[in-house]
Amino acid sequence: MSIILSRFWAMPSHLTFEIKPIKELLSNRINLETDLWLDPFAKDSKVASLTNDINPKTSADFHLDALQWLRNFRADSIDGVLFDPPYSLRQLKECYDGIGSAMTSHESKHFFSDLKNEIARIVRPGGCVISFGWSSGGIGKNRGFEIEEVMLIAHGGIHNDTIVTIDIKGGVCCGL
Repeated sequence: MSIILSRFWAMPSHLTFEIKPIKELLSNRINLETDLWLDPFAKDSKVASLTNDINPKTSADFHLDALQWLRNFRADSIDGVLFDPPYSLRQLKECYDGIGSAMTSHESKHFFSDLKNEIARIVRPGGCVISFGWSSGGIGKNRGFEIEEVMLIAHGGIHNDTIVTIDIKGGVCCGL
């Protein structure tokens, strides 16, 4: 399987899905009329079918810890997941501190891998995960996913690029 690689420049934003190339990508990839998409870190975004954010001050559908929320779904039952967690442990700590909760020792060591394991469990074969962050690791080959596309969004100056990785479970695209 060959990987599509693209690079764009856009202004940075804490609203990831409002960054122009990302917004265009999502509008071309997500069909909420036929597919069930989840966003476990939605803030106020309504791009996915079902949204969650641990912060009760957001407009997400649910306000649970992301891992607890993902555990509510049956294995191989979800068409797609938007995986836009805090990009670092520092950002994660700030998110938890912001709602008066403390990160556990386990979370500080296994937060991202636990989430990826749960996402791999619930996404159906041929389903898609679109990950956002500062690395292109995606969900991972060891979890049964193949990278289909990587998009780099340069922001200029001292800003880190936003890296978008599109993974397909089983490596067979679901027709998106």
